[in-house]
Amino acid sequence: MSLATQRGKDWLAHSDLRPTRQRIALAALLVGDGHNRHVTAESLFAAAKETGEQVSLATIYNTLRAFCEAGLMQEITVDGSKSYFDTNTHDHPHFFWEDDGKLTDAPADQLEIVRLPDAPDGAEIASVDVVIRLRRK
Repeated sequence: MSLATQRGKDWLAHSDLRPTRQRIALAALLVGDGHNRHVTAESLFAAAKETGEQVSLATIYNTLRAFCEAGLMQEITVDGSKSYFDTNTHDHPHFFWEDDGKLTDAPADQLEIVRLPDAPDGAEIASVDVVIRLRRK
C-alpha cells in the first residue's frame, strides 16, 4: 500500500464513512501528500482519471458532499454557483483568483473582523465565510 493510500485511509478513519475503494482512492488524491487541497468536483474528476481511477463525476460530487457532511472537508461557494472543497476544516479566509479560478488560503492572522451585524430574531450566526477576490495587475 502506498503512503498516499495509507494517508487517505487514516483520514477517512476520522469519520463514520465506510472506506470504499473509491472513497479511499479519492481521499488519497486529496490528502495523500500531507498537504491541504482546494478542489472542484471537476478538478478532482480530472485527477482521478489521470490515475486511471474509474469514477463518474456524479460519484465525485456525492463523495465530496459525504466528506463535507462527515466533517472531513468544507465547501466554499464562490459567486453563488461555483463550489470549492477544502480539506482544511479550520475557520480561515480565502483568496479567489479571478483570472484563473483558483482558490487559495489567505493569511488568517492578518484578518480582523471587528463587528458583525446582529442576526435577525429567531436566527443565529452559524459561520462567517471570507472570500477575497483578486485579479492580477
